Amino acid sequence: MFQALEGTTATYGQVIVLGKLIVHGNAAVTAANIFGHKPLFWVGFASSVIGVVCHLAWALLLYELFKPVNRRVSLFAMFVMLVGCAIQALTSVLYLAPLLILDAGSSLRAFTTEQLQALALMSTRLNGYAFNTNLVFFGLWCALIGFLIFRSTFMPWILGVLVAISGLGWMMYLSPPIAIHLFIPYIAGASAIGEIPLLLWLLIVGVSDQRWREQASTAGVRDLLI
Repeated sequence: MFQALEGTTATYGQVIVLGKLIVHGNAAVTAANIFGHKPLFWVGFASSVIGVVCHLAWALLLYELFKPVNRRVSLFAMFVMLVGCAIQALTSVLYLAPLLILDAGSSLRAFTTEQLQALALMSTRLNGYAFNTNLVFFGLWCALIGFLIFRSTFMPWILGVLVAISGLGWMMYLSPPIAIHLFIPYIAGASAIGEIPLLLWLLIVGVSDQRWREQASTAGVRDLLI
């Protein structure tokens, strides 16, 4: 559930809303769109913040789920996602930058209207780069979760392979120009074949409680031996 909520809210705020308001290369039109659609802009901001909260909940729940498989890898995956969530939270703050710049009034009176509009448009690009950086950490997290699913006894190993492929796709944002060029159909396709089956499996089938307990029991004995 948190996976679906995070994907929906973050995408709506950072991609759909900003995609409607920002006109790349045209600072004046972008500024007019933001001022003319302030309620939509604030809804997008709220949606972005909700996405961060859902992402945190998702990371913590999967840490608990896969802790019996490999405690260290599961813990590392959680820390990777916490860093990603921190960057995602930063994108929510940067989301507000263009409106704050355009609505600054006398505090930025040294700048002309055209300069303020250009600065606001540049701030949206900074937000975009921060969001892309978050996708790299998300991709690494997916790869780690894929490994844990593959090693688990309570979920199908093929799901782990598919989720890891999805993660490798998102990690292509280490080079945003390449990732943007490959997004359709390669990265989007990799995301779909990995994350959608995982979501459906957890919602419809779930995990084998008996096998989870058995693996947790084995992990507990192993920890005592260590």
